[in-house]
Amino acid sequence: MGRAAFVSVSLVAALMVGACTSSPPKPVVTNQTGSPAAGSASASATTNSSPTTAPAADADPAFIESLIATDFDGRDLRLGRESGSTEAYRQYFATYRGDGLRISGRINIPRGKGPFPAVVLAHGYVPIEEYTNGATMLRERDHLARRGYVTLHIDYRNHAQSDDDPANGEALRIGYAVDAVNAGLALRQLDAVDPDRIGIIGRSMGGGVVYSALVAKPGLFKAGVAYSPVSSDTVDNFNRWVRRDSERRGDARAVIRRLGTPERAPETWARTSPRSYFERITDPILIHHGTADEDCPIRWSEETVAALKRAGKKVTYHVYEGERHTFTAQWPLSIRRTEAFLDANLR
Repeated sequence: MGRAAFVSVSLVAALMVGACTSSPPKPVVTNQTGSPAAGSASASATTNSSPTTAPAADADPAFIESLIATDFDGRDLRLGRESGSTEAYRQYFATYRGDGLRISGRINIPRGKGPFPAVVLAHGYVPIEEYTNGATMLRERDHLARRGYVTLHIDYRNHAQSDDDPANGEALRIGYAVDAVNAGLALRQLDAVDPDRIGIIGRSMGGGVVYSALVAKPGLFKAGVAYSPVSSDTVDNFNRWVRRDSERRGDARAVIRRLGTPERAPETWARTSPRSYFERITDPILIHHGTADEDCPIRWSEETVAALKRAGKKVTYHVYEGERHTFTAQWPLSIRRTEAFLDANLR
């Protein structure tokens, strides 16, 4: 069933159990445009089809329950044009499929003999009309690839060369977490990657993607890292960026029409927050946050850390005095801590 029937069915449903139990297809090298090379068995495949999902019984598409019920099916990892390679790694335009969509990204593969540990990189907010393939998280990608990590920076649906999902905004962008989980599954297809050593890193909005991905698919990512993350309570994010944004007024009205306002329906809105499902997380989390963050208040991370600890989860929390949202002066310290955390959990 397609997403056009958005109001009556979930955007995301029924967890995949056996997607990685059979022999996965090998990644396909594509032509210079990122499309399947001529003569490829998949060259005629449709790349702009609507996402296909099975509905959860009573779950709104914005509910974390719908995310948990998703039929995750990341597959068909393809390496396209090589660009930006260094003496330490090779970098390619990449695509993979999942949720009925083709998602674009950039992948860095260390030179040398694998298999290597790998990390999915979930970027922060950039206006879709300004975003280009692989536009962000260049520091993290370069640093980690030079230290022996395959890095897959994903563009998300509706971004760059990824397929469109017009209903994603009305679902509070929950589709981004679906894209991240499917990226982890797609990485398992790459011979250069050890399928049992995959982590995820997210910045800002991508930090929220990390929380949701760890809740949705426990055990897929052996470690999660969040830089300057948004709140794990969706109401905080909705009130700050969606509810009063004139350009997103339609999305806000659609969500409130279905769920009610956060003030009048707090229990319903709790079902949209990864924080409400932290008991599902099985993997360690590292959170970095600066005290001078002008976009995501540090109290959001303080509340997230407290909630994780109440749920008995393993969380490491580093506070950076005077650091702002983008991390500049103290970024070298933060990435050394990130590398040590990944080494401890993925090596």
